[in-house]
Amino acid sequence: MTLDFTSDGHAHCLYDEAIDLHTLGRLQMRRASHIEFNGLTQQWEVRLVGEEAVVFADASRQSCLEWEREYLQGS
Repeated sequence: MTLDFTSDGHAHCLYDEAIDLHTLGRLQMRRASHIEFNGLTQQWEVRLVGEEAVVFADASRQSCLEWEREYLQGS
């Protein structure tokens, strides 16, 4: 897990319970993506918040979760 701190003291990360972030103070969470099943295509689809386009799709939800983690850790 990587924590990035801005000059004003805010931390940004992909949430993971590996570190108890509550020890840092009050938390504010925002979703960066959504993973939903598409009954027509029979695939799980990843969409970034604020965008309509599917950025990744796979029949395996686990594959979508892994893709999401890799993508968001790199951005």
